[in-house]
Amino acid sequence: MADGGEKATGKGLVIGWSQRGISGSDWWKTLVEGGQAEASRVGARLELLDANGDTVRQNADVQTLITKGVDVVVMNPNDPLGVGPSIQALKDAGIPVVTVNSSVDKSLVPDMFCYVAEDQEKTGSLAGEVAAKKALEKYGDSGQIKIVGIGGFPGDVLSDLRFNGFMAGWNRVMEKHPGVTTVKLDTKYGEWKPDKALAPIRDVATANPDLKVVYSMSDVMHGGIVQGLQQAGLWGDEIIMASYDGGMGAIKEMVDSPKGPLQADASNQPWDQGATAVRMAIAAAKGDQSQCPGKTNYIETTVVTPADAAKYYVPTDTYVRAKD
Repeated sequence: MADGGEKATGKGLVIGWSQRGISGSDWWKTLVEGGQAEASRVGARLELLDANGDTVRQNADVQTLITKGVDVVVMNPNDPLGVGPSIQALKDAGIPVVTVNSSVDKSLVPDMFCYVAEDQEKTGSLAGEVAAKKALEKYGDSGQIKIVGIGGFPGDVLSDLRFNGFMAGWNRVMEKHPGVTTVKLDTKYGEWKPDKALAPIRDVATANPDLKVVYSMSDVMHGGIVQGLQQAGLWGDEIIMASYDGGMGAIKEMVDSPKGPLQADASNQPWDQGATAVRMAIAAAKGDQSQCPGKTNYIETTVVTPADAAKYYVPTDTYVRAKD
């Protein structure tokens, strides 16, 4: 356990990291790697435990970290309410907790030091603004533009935030062009899987051959959406596509095909979220709430377009990272 002086810099600090899962998710893997890199940079030690998608196991993992005497815990909660026993145990032990990527139930927030994530509405709005500008360039500033979003599951918070943000960005641009009528089709859902996204987008594109804009709320569905549009005969000059995540495969697509359908990818930067979570853990260890006012720290995100995709493309990375 670090002493007072070490807590101020992070050197010697022991940070427990309770991860909801890693296997099968490049995003979560990158999140953890960002945290590990930042801990190494400042001379802290990071104790990582992976719950593998099991809330009961995650609560047990936190008890293990408490027993090991960590100074602070970073948690990526598997269930916002189900981790309540962990939050209470950490409070009883006097160990501050930082949540990252997903947060805890609002009833538990008073006992949390900081929540680190991207502002999903704001990040989605970046993609919406670019898509609107590209649509005006391609289709002109009059007439009808049909748009459809592909989310994860009906009613899930991620889909709602990302699509609401996208439409807010789109509308900010289009309100200056009253000659354009935006026709928003019902959102379709692909369960965050490419194979599950294929049929819904194929069906809506077949039923709407005048579809102009498609917004995927996660890069993980991109391949299936492309296949679905191809099967409907709408992959090419007929369509503008925007996506969300900043996955390196999507960035490379824009590098290789700058005039292709994919014209914007909003990046949520898991590496930077992980690194920021460790920085907030250091602030928590020294009791500096000023580093996380309001108990929330939204990282700065970006939207990548064909114009700057080469700057963000790093073949050895899985997701976009912040650029200086």
